[in-house]
Amino acid sequence: MANLKEIRNRISSVQSTMQITSAMKMVSAAKLKKAQDAITAMRPYAEKLTELLQNLSATLEGDTGGAFADQREVNKVLLVAVTSNRGLCGAFNTNVIKEIKNRTQFYQGKNVDVLAIGKKGNDVLRKTNNVIANHSSVYDDLTFDNVAEIAQLLMDKFVAGEYDKIEIVYNHFKNAATTIVKTEQFLPLAPISGGEAVSSDYIFEPSKEEIVLTLIPKSLKTQLYKSVRDSFASEHGARMTAMHKATDNATELRNQLKLTYNKARQAAITGEILEIVGGAEALNG
Repeated sequence: MANLKEIRNRISSVQSTMQITSAMKMVSAAKLKKAQDAITAMRPYAEKLTELLQNLSATLEGDTGGAFADQREVNKVLLVAVTSNRGLCGAFNTNVIKEIKNRTQFYQGKNVDVLAIGKKGNDVLRKTNNVIANHSSVYDDLTFDNVAEIAQLLMDKFVAGEYDKIEIVYNHFKNAATTIVKTEQFLPLAPISGGEAVSSDYIFEPSKEEIVLTLIPKSLKTQLYKSVRDSFASEHGARMTAMHKATDNATELRNQLKLTYNKARQAAITGEILEIVGGAEALNG
C-alpha cells in the first residue's frame, strides 16, 4: 500500500484537476448559451431563405441555378471539415474526422481534397489527406462576413472547374448533450423540387430569374455560416458535457483515495499502538 504522503499528494492533484474541469465546465456553459441563442435565431432565416428560393425556382422554366447548378461527372471532390481549434470536448472532433475518412473511402478512386475549418481537424487530416487550406482563424471573429469569404472561395473553385462536388461535414447542434454529424452537399445545387409556386399576383422587380441568381450566392453563404455556427454551439455543448463527466470522475477518484488514506492512517495508528503496548509489556516483564 502506498504511504500516507503519496496518497495525500494524489488527493491534492485530483482536487486541482477537479477545480480546473469544474471551471472549464462553467465557462463552456456560459459560452454555450450565447452560441445556442445565435444558431437558434439564425435557423428560421436560413430555412425561410431556402424556402423562398425553392418557391421562386418552381415557377421558372429550365436551369435557373446558373454555374452553381452545373451537374458534372464527379472526379474531383472537396470535403469541408468543420472542427474546433481546441480539444477537451469529447468525441466532437473525432466524429467529424471519422466521417471525413468515411467520405474519402466512399469516393475511392477519385481525387478528394479537404479544406479544414478548425485547427484540430487540420492537424489530424493533413497526415492522411491532402488539406488544401486551413481557415481556423475564422473562430477569432466568427461573423457572417468572415465565413462568407470562405464560401465565396468555394464557389469560385467550383465555377472554375477545380472541383465537381463540394460537401460540408460538421456537427449539428441538437442540445447540450447531443450532437449529430451531418454531411451536406454545398455544390452543385441539388435539383430544386418546387412546392407551391409563388402567387402570380406578385410583380417581381427585377425579374424572377435575376432574383433567384442573386439569392443563390446569398443562400450558399448562409448555408456555410449556419454550419459553422452549428458546429460552434456543438463544440461548447460537447466540452461542457465532457468537463462535467471529468469532474464527476475526479470526485469519485478523490473519494476512493480518501478512503484508502483513512484505512492506511488507521493501520499506521494501530501499528503504533501495538508497538507502544508491546514495549510497555516488555518493560513490565
